[in-house]
Amino acid sequence: QVQLVESGGGLVQAGGSLRLSCAASGRTFIAMGWFRQAPGKEREFVARIRQFGVTTYYADSVKGRFFVSRDNAKNTAYLQMNSLKPEDTAVYYCAAGSSLSRTTMPLAYDYWGQGTQVTVSS
Repeated sequence: QVQLVESGGGLVQAGGSLRLSCAASGRTFIAMGWFRQAPGKEREFVARIRQFGVTTYYADSVKGRFFVSRDNAKNTAYLQMNSLKPEDTAVYYCAAGSSLSRTTMPLAYDYWGQGTQVTVSS
């Protein structure tokens, strides 16, 4: 049974940092991604990483502030978020799948975590 379990969200002041974790069980995945959804908005792509961590890709809004990594031995992906801004406030979801294309879109992923709230105060 495949399961993605997220942790690490919380409340932080603007300029602070948080690290999200996504532990996968049941199988390994070629691509793991992070998305976020703010109230009243659509789910948007944040970052993704391929299995061997060589290729990463970021949304322009987080480039240079967020960093995605993965530990294949632990089957876990991480999202290090630095210099957080109030507009980063959202529920963050990790996703996993076997597709190598369109990995900035939710439809490329087969499995999703439960989501973790990140709130950045001004």
